Amino acid sequence: MTDALKRLSDEGVAIWLDDLSRKRITSGNLAELIDQSHVVGVTTNPAIFQKAISGGEGYEQQLADLATRKVTVEEALRMITTADVRDAADILRPVYDRTDGQDGRVSIEVDPRLAHHTGATVAEAKQLAWLVDRPNTLIKIPATKAGLPAITEVIGRGISVNVTLIFSLERYREVMDAYLAGLEKAKAAGLDLSLIHSVASFFVSRVDSEIDKRLDAVGTDEAKALKGKAALANARLAYEAYEEVFSSDRWTALERVGANKQRPLWASTGVKDPAYKDTLYVDDLVAPNTVNTMPEATLEAAADHGRITGDTVRGTYEQARAELGAVAKLGISYDDVVQLLEDEGVEKFEASWNDLLKSTEAELERLAPTEA
Repeated sequence: MTDALKRLSDEGVAIWLDDLSRKRITSGNLAELIDQSHVVGVTTNPAIFQKAISGGEGYEQQLADLATRKVTVEEALRMITTADVRDAADILRPVYDRTDGQDGRVSIEVDPRLAHHTGATVAEAKQLAWLVDRPNTLIKIPATKAGLPAITEVIGRGISVNVTLIFSLERYREVMDAYLAGLEKAKAAGLDLSLIHSVASFFVSRVDSEIDKRLDAVGTDEAKALKGKAALANARLAYEAYEEVFSSDRWTALERVGANKQRPLWASTGVKDPAYKDTLYVDDLVAPNTVNTMPEATLEAAADHGRITGDTVRGTYEQARAELGAVAKLGISYDDVVQLLEDEGVEKFEASWNDLLKSTEAELERLAPTEA
């Protein structure tokens, strides 16, 4: 069942699960996935927590205790989510130790309402790192314009970061620059760079969803022939940029003193168009020193019928450029698409967080003890 996942791991792709819930932790399911499906990390986001906590199972006693203490809904939510991340980090700790800190990681995101506020993002990142208090945590920071200096500041303080919501090649280069600047800051402060890790979450499927919609609107045979190609082309060119930046003189100077490369992480790898194979963004994005974080359905599909045939990224750059160029020639603006996706990504996470605040508040009110 897991031969394809083993081959994927052997090709240098770290398999992370894009999901977390208390039931997954307490039932032993997460430990089982680590043991049997080559899962070596976990990512979370506001939408994942919204689904898990609104489902309710496993959270009742903690919610009742928080209601008795009359904590604010924001505090309650952070107590609940950091407890899940802490427990998941403990389950993954052997992987962290075995891989010298590269994997065995669990990500938790700053409040998405802070995405356009640098100082608040830094403060929230520090608070989350303190609350979870596990060395194998990654603090997720959105790759907005305001997020870039926050990434530098947080890395500079020695806190490992998962940069999320990257859609454009230009923004990805800015993210890598922010990471290197953070490492330089950490070095100047005398910190041990070998203890700082980072991934850059480059989103995949949403690019196809938006560009395919625009190709359908064009409607020509030429446009239809380009469907399902833009997301892979975009991600492959991101890997080309990664290879360039992490072979530069600037990087080499940091590597000499123990710095770790910021790995590209393929996010949003669940296929949204049923016309495409459900392992498209796994099979066709195999490259060394990458992470692929998968929803459970994608993980199961990859295990069952994934076709891992070696590196499917390097050597594709000219074709990828040609495919994005062909999309542009049809009048579809790349810059417009990636900015829209970033804006929508922040809005969706914020909406999920607000929904979660409302449902958590309702539970706290329901469980609050009646005054004698």
